[in-house]
Amino acid sequence: MDEIERVEGSELIVPFRDIAATGEMHSYAYVVHAEEALHHFWRYRPPLEDEPRFVVSKIELRLAAPLREGDRVHLTVRVDKIGGKSVGFEVEMLRDGARVAVVEVAWAAQDPETAAPVALPEDMRDWLYRYLP
Repeated sequence: MDEIERVEGSELIVPFRDIAATGEMHSYAYVVHAEEALHHFWRYRPPLEDEPRFVVSKIELRLAAPLREGDRVHLTVRVDKIGGKSVGFEVEMLRDGARVAVVEVAWAAQDPETAAPVALPEDMRDWLYRYLP
């Protein structure tokens, strides 16, 4: 393991509430759990005084195999792209070491008061670069 703190992983046991009549997890639940994994990852960022507000600008879900109630899932957040005013994430979901889904999420940085696009702060960019593959 390298010297940076690894905060990008989290675990999930698929709850009954996420299961459709087919016995498989609802597609929306993959996105919800990906957002929870991102929240877990994001809370470890360095504190900033003038942090921008982030809004979701893209979500893409790719399914490889269905999840069912009780499945143990490992979620890994990766920083996929760092733009001038946005950041892209990939949340990979593994069951027994096999990929079952990938959720791509892009966030756009905005001024909290005006909602105008703003550049990512340098300290935040430096932290994000640590998580590029």
